[in-house]
Amino acid sequence: MRIWFHRFIIAVLGAAIAAAALFGIEIILALQGNKEPPFVNPSHQPVHLGSAGSALVYVVLGDSTGAGRGAFYDDGIAIGTARHLALRHQVTMTNFSISGAVAEDVVKRELADAVALKPDIVLLSVGANDATHFTSGSALKSQVEVVIDSLQKASPSVKIVVTGCPQMGSIPRFAQPLRWFAGTQTTRVNSVFRSIAASRNITWARIADDTGEAFRKDPTLFASDKFHPNKRGYAVWMPTLNRALDSALKGRQ
Repeated sequence: MRIWFHRFIIAVLGAAIAAAALFGIEIILALQGNKEPPFVNPSHQPVHLGSAGSALVYVVLGDSTGAGRGAFYDDGIAIGTARHLALRHQVTMTNFSISGAVAEDVVKRELADAVALKPDIVLLSVGANDATHFTSGSALKSQVEVVIDSLQKASPSVKIVVTGCPQMGSIPRFAQPLRWFAGTQTTRVNSVFRSIAASRNITWARIADDTGEAFRKDPTLFASDKFHPNKRGYAVWMPTLNRALDSALKGRQ
């Protein structure tokens, strides 16, 4: 009985190690993806939109989703949301997003420039790379709160909207079971953003909850790299983002 049990344990451990190795290979292959031309991050030059209403300093921080990778820059969420805000405000939008950024990169590489502008409203579009890089919940919470604290110290009335992680379980580049696992990582990461939004009185734009199913059903919403949204994909996010921005600015003239 004891020999059988030992053999069983060895077999289970062997299968687990083999599965982990296969899973690791799948992750590497998925993250390498298709060979795409080098991506150029957005210029830090401000964009001015709108001619009526009060002046609004708008800053976008984050990763490739903020940078608009997968579409022409004008089709991404930074310009798209700025155009929406410009329906009621004179908007000066500056985009500091960096493709591939995790929350720690936002703190180290983007935050200082954003703080210097003392923005009225900020869109923080980050979380996807924290999911794929397995950033711990405590580290993610700490880094996002540094962003919030720094922005609020520079501009106490600043409104902050966070997207959290889009639904990584819908990404065509990920084969099963990696796609399922990516979905669990989305849930884990977004539980951190949900908690922060509730405790810090910031606005959470629920792009994973609101649009994940649409992306799962329609792979044509993705760019040729089968990872980032394309023009139509970003357009699917826009109603959720615009509602969140409007909610954050509610009552502002």
